[in-house]
Amino acid sequence: MLTGPRVTLRAFRRDDLEQLCRFNNDVAVELAGGGDPPYPQSLERLQAEFDAEAAKGGRNGPGFAIEVDDRFIGQCALFRFDDVAHTAELGITIGDKAYWGKGYGREAIALLLDYGFRLRNLRKIWLQVNADNERAQRAYRACGFVEEGRLRQHVWSNGRYVDLVQMGVLREDS
Repeated sequence: MLTGPRVTLRAFRRDDLEQLCRFNNDVAVELAGGGDPPYPQSLERLQAEFDAEAAKGGRNGPGFAIEVDDRFIGQCALFRFDDVAHTAELGITIGDKAYWGKGYGREAIALLLDYGFRLRNLRKIWLQVNADNERAQRAYRACGFVEEGRLRQHVWSNGRYVDLVQMGVLREDS
């Protein structure tokens, strides 16, 4: 659906679920993504959730599979839309570690920002990232995000408390 030089953002397919299950059960991937502590997830649960959503019909929504060279490598989405303030939160996970540090996340973020600003009429897109995830912060800064705030020792991650960094980008700054 959204295509860049190397990255395509498209709807999820049922055949993505086995790989997504591997990503969701990889502790290193989960810790890099921040957020909740890692929990196991079964393929059957993922399939049941996918089937329930597909049975509703209609369109998928603003969550995308990230594809490179016909290979599913991760996911990204906009969520927590505020229709009054015209803002949304961005989330991204490159689950295939062979694709870490090669600019695919940055390209996916750029595509998602264009989608949000140009096609969804958002004014601001924001995110939260653990302070110890320097690779992600570099990618976000390269895409125009700036640090807007920091909650000190706010997240329990991998056996210690880390700061939670709030970042944002305005449409006119992207």
